[in-house]
Amino acid sequence: MVVVENSTQRPLPAPAGVSAARVIDARKVYGRGDSAVTALDGVNVEFPVGEFTAVMGPSGSGKSTLVHCVAGLDTLTSGRALLGETDLGAIGDKALTAIRRTRIGFVFQAYNLLPTLSALENITLPADLAGLLLSPAWLDEVIGTVGLRDRLGHRPAELSGGQQQRVAIARALVTRPDLVVADEPTGNLDSRTGQEVLDFLGTAVRELGLTVVMVTHDPAAAAHADRVVFLADGRVVDTMPRPTADLVLDRMKGLGR
Repeated sequence: MVVVENSTQRPLPAPAGVSAARVIDARKVYGRGDSAVTALDGVNVEFPVGEFTAVMGPSGSGKSTLVHCVAGLDTLTSGRALLGETDLGAIGDKALTAIRRTRIGFVFQAYNLLPTLSALENITLPADLAGLLLSPAWLDEVIGTVGLRDRLGHRPAELSGGQQQRVAIARALVTRPDLVVADEPTGNLDSRTGQEVLDFLGTAVRELGLTVVMVTHDPAAAAHADRVVFLADGRVVDTMPRPTADLVLDRMKGLGR
């Protein structure tokens, strides 16, 4: 067993000012011949350490494909996807599985919690599977950040949707990953609870120093990010620092025309 902050088996996070993840000339094609669909068409984008980035675009623009390839959930047809300096396309399945367990945290629209485990057991599951001994101080900080101290013994069926998503966020943060990937994390939540979830993700960046990349279709959700990357037809067409909901909405309207 190893302590997550001081492990020789897991690289330390990259220093601020460099990329937590990036893709270079990323191309992804599904199918062959006449039925081939190009989801990514020569994409180059970086996700800086300690930044909250939202990825947006019309349906079919390639935003989920991009994030899935960055996170090692899918593979590129050509080009490179790097987590820090690790080329995800150049390592085997076993090494990629280990990276997904320790260096990448996942938050999805579906909470994907195990119903037989308590909230605390669901939170620590990635570390347990990877053989990491968590620092009690870090675990306590994550639990405090998402406001779950009084729900740790409850199973998912005993929690509200918002509480279940908080568990999922804590699970994504607990290994202190290099990258947290959130794919429509507020899609199943009401507006108030969705706001809370976005606040938690923002806190993970500002106070815990993590890096978050979020796919969303919601301009109000994107406004929580430090920067928005816009895709259309598999290509990056714009970026927006310091977004507001109105600015994002106007840009999305432009993409739809």
